[in-house]
Amino acid sequence: MKLDNQDFGGHAPLLPEVRSRDDKRRYEGASISGAIFNISTGMVGAGIMSIPATFKVLGVIPSFVVILIIAYLVEVTVEFLLKYTHSVELNTYGKLMAESFGKFGSIALQVCVMITNLGALIIYLIIIGDVLSGNTSEGTVHLGILQEWFGIHWWNSRACSLLFVVLFVLLPLLLLRRIDSLRHASALSVLLAGFFVAICTAMAIHAMWIGKTQRPRLVPDFANGVSVLDLFTTIPVFATAFGCHVNVHPVRAELGRPSDMSSAVRISLVLCVAIYIAVGFFGYLLFGDSIMADMLVNFDTTSDSLIATILNDTVRLSYAIHHAAIAIPNIWYFFQFMGTTTVMCLMFIFPSSIILRDVRCISTSRDKVLAWLVILLAVGTSFIAIFSNLSDYFGWK
Repeated sequence: MKLDNQDFGGHAPLLPEVRSRDDKRRYEGASISGAIFNISTGMVGAGIMSIPATFKVLGVIPSFVVILIIAYLVEVTVEFLLKYTHSVELNTYGKLMAESFGKFGSIALQVCVMITNLGALIIYLIIIGDVLSGNTSEGTVHLGILQEWFGIHWWNSRACSLLFVVLFVLLPLLLLRRIDSLRHASALSVLLAGFFVAICTAMAIHAMWIGKTQRPRLVPDFANGVSVLDLFTTIPVFATAFGCHVNVHPVRAELGRPSDMSSAVRISLVLCVAIYIAVGFFGYLLFGDSIMADMLVNFDTTSDSLIATILNDTVRLSYAIHHAAIAIPNIWYFFQFMGTTTVMCLMFIFPSSIILRDVRCISTSRDKVLAWLVILLAVGTSFIAIFSNLSDYFGWK
């Protein structure tokens, strides 16, 4: 009798294929929860530390409005990117730019990504240095956690602390090959950010209960030197706080169902909006006009009780773990630089330009109108913010 290869599997393995847990995850793709955590971690970065300072400039009500507007614009521009990614199998931001604008577009994107990542790294290191080794601002010395616990020594100086963090915390995370491998670290980061917000909220409510909070301003304080131009300097901070566009394609590529990416981004935006509104309002309520660009520095003030001291140290350390420089004293300057240049390009100008270029002829009239509106808002606010910063620097006001 002749055997049929189709029935008996002439090309089938004799033993069933056994996949490890990691191989199975790689074969099935990443989960939507992992995508949400990775996108949220990309958003909830160093920007959260300066959100309360923007509330001091704008007031509470305008800050709420600006946060919601920028979140909506981020959702729109991410959909712009995903629309072209769904249409043609272009799985990176760079390929989208190359298809629309050629080699020049791809190079422009790469330059913006490098500058933004370098600036973000410096901001993270500034925050970690502030928490661990302290900071000096306007003649006031703020001690770090290590200095408060062990005194001032060479090994807990800013340089040594940052060297340890870079070599033993950041470098191992960079060696992971897949973004989904960071899902647990990302979940921990979001959890710690939520923990940070919860403690800030509890401390603000306690301070309000005992009458130690200042009355927050609902609108800008134009009577005490705040100008209309100053309001635009907050936009780069909010924009940097919502930046996630560079992470969209790598996260989408590892999803089990790439169509879930839109839902993951929307859920991440809702989560981040809630975090920013809470930390901005309660941080401003807690510290008032004394709030600094890096809010963690404010937590070194002398506390009246052991419990308050423990809460102060806990909230500072929790966010230092989340961000896991020497020469740059203030993160506000980096937010202003990145938020008016490379971040605006990556988040708003480049995605909208892809829609307007429309090399695949799939953009609708509504898409193009939104794209023009986004570009005009991005370019206009950037120019005004740059002019305001230059005016402050050169004393033109």
